[in-house]
Amino acid sequence: MSTPATTSTTPAGPAGTPLTDRFAGADRPAARAPRGARVVATLLLVLGALFVLGGAGTWAVTAAGLSSEGVTVAESAPAFVGAALDTPWEAWAQTEAIRSDVLAATDGRSYAELDREDPLRDMATTGTFLRASLLTSVVAFGVATALVGIGVGFLLGGLGLRSVAGARAAA
Repeated sequence: MSTPATTSTTPAGPAGTPLTDRFAGADRPAARAPRGARVVATLLLVLGALFVLGGAGTWAVTAAGLSSEGVTVAESAPAFVGAALDTPWEAWAQTEAIRSDVLAATDGRSYAELDREDPLRDMATTGTFLRASLLTSVVAFGVATALVGIGVGFLLGGLGLRSVAGARAAA
């Protein structure tokens, strides 16, 4: 015994799909948020927290390292005179003080312009090394700030993705 074939009485749209399928949604149960979206949101939140903590830790370690040297910003610095050297701004000001002091002592000549036998060459070398070290700490502060900024971006992205996935699951 055979069963009769059934035909659809739903009108078809231009692409041949039933119109009810094209406008469906209110009569169907809500789709769960894709598991991948929740996993990515959680990953963004974890990475964001790690970046923020890593950046804050880098800032703190760099500041503590500079502070442990007991250096204060020189009087010849353009700013922060007499302040304990423990921030990027103070480190930058101290590099400018070193540069101007070395140039004043060498009559405006840089290390490369001094004669090999000039007794001021050692002082210019030391000044150059000190400036490079301080500028490295300025870069470390910048990297720390960038890590915190990236971490905050990841946290916001994770929260946003989790919010959208939650709203989609509730709808």
